[in-house]
Amino acid sequence: MLAQSTGASEVLFDQALSPAQQRNLERELGLPVNDRTLLILQIFAQRARSHEGKLQVELARLQYLSTRLVRRWTHLERQSGGIGMRGGPGETQIELDRRMINDAVKRTKERLEKVKKQRATQRRQRERRESFTISLVGYTNAGKSSIFNALVKARAYAADQLFATLDTTTRQLYLGEAGRSVSLSDTVGFIRDLPHGLVDAFAATLQEAADADLLLHVVDASNPAHLEQIASVMGVLKDIGADQVPQILVFNKLDAMDPASLPLALSDSMELDGHSVPRIFVSALNGAGLPDLRTLLSSVVLAERPVDALPDDERDLTGEQDLLPGMGTM
Repeated sequence: MLAQSTGASEVLFDQALSPAQQRNLERELGLPVNDRTLLILQIFAQRARSHEGKLQVELARLQYLSTRLVRRWTHLERQSGGIGMRGGPGETQIELDRRMINDAVKRTKERLEKVKKQRATQRRQRERRESFTISLVGYTNAGKSSIFNALVKARAYAADQLFATLDTTTRQLYLGEAGRSVSLSDTVGFIRDLPHGLVDAFAATLQEAADADLLLHVVDASNPAHLEQIASVMGVLKDIGADQVPQILVFNKLDAMDPASLPLALSDSMELDGHSVPRIFVSALNGAGLPDLRTLLSSVVLAERPVDALPDDERDLTGEQDLLPGMGTM
């Protein structure tokens, strides 16, 4: 067996396993067996920094663990109970753990509900101010946080690793050509076959994307599998009801692309789910294409809110600029 010949101490499957599959594989292999979902949960747990992020990871972890209680305690069910007891201590342990986990899930959901209400209040405040909101979305490690930092001169954590960002960060981005500021949010990265439990747990965070006026769909242009990654992101956007939000495809890491694959133009369009979507190539590392991205964002904002619709203080800033054509809803 490969696991034994390589001296493996654990077997990890790149797919979700049911509790029964996990139990049967462990019996057959004689080694601990875990799946893709647990690995992602462990990475999320290491990356979470804010109170909200930690609550979301904890909820997903508890929900995952609750489905595996019975299978994990089967070795105790064979133990006999004491005098006058019905059932063995293993059964008591299962019920105790199930009760503790259910209580923990309930408490965590209540805390997340408070966070959700706080976010809803913040969104209502932005709506009253008629703030234009933009969310960065994309496959994990595509460079969303790097672009976020480059656009708003922030210091959000960015690293060459999976799920470097779990917590939504929002800053004001001033667009000179539009003469106004917009709200720009950096969100959690997506991945193929993202477990539904994680999508549910991160509903409050992912809601930022669903409620945005525009999505900057960041793509790692240097990754040979970038088309598959785009499809994965679109799948998650559909799950959270954000697939109809207008998008701009931002092909990042222009500096790392194969010279033979370099685009003829930094700005063009690409067909996505049957619609033509604006695409722009940039490099968050050396700044290439970022001025063009700002110009494109300004044109979208101006088309969304004509000068006559702006408050007096913002109308004065816009001057007599001609309106640029906007984008249609996907």
